[in-house]
Amino acid sequence: VQLQASGGGLVQAGGSLRLSCAASGRSLSNYVVGWFRQAPGKEREFVASISKGTGLTRYADPDEGRFTVSRDTARKTVYLQMNNLRPEDAAVYYCAARDGSGYSGDDDQYDYWGQGTLVTVSS
Repeated sequence: VQLQASGGGLVQAGGSLRLSCAASGRSLSNYVVGWFRQAPGKEREFVASISKGTGLTRYADPDEGRFTVSRDTARKTVYLQMNNLRPEDAAVYYCAARDGSGYSGDDDQYDYWGQGTLVTVSS
């Protein structure tokens, strides 16, 4: 599967963006799909994931509620809705897919990666 991330851009603090991860090839419902981000000078970190089949979602901070991951099977696309963005959310956001089942927040467990989309948040 090939992944294409899009939807990044410049937004003011408190604003929203919706990132898209479009797949070519197999449907994304056959994979665990994760969103990761990497800010300058920092390691890549897990943001959210959605499981195969049932679409169970996991978040790096489940209590925060600002981010929502969802899937449109017909469009072979997974979305990351980001609300109330903060300057510290600024990063390159990547989507990734893994063949294995089950949740993983480790980027080395993912087999396929999109090219990344830049999110900039102004204060």
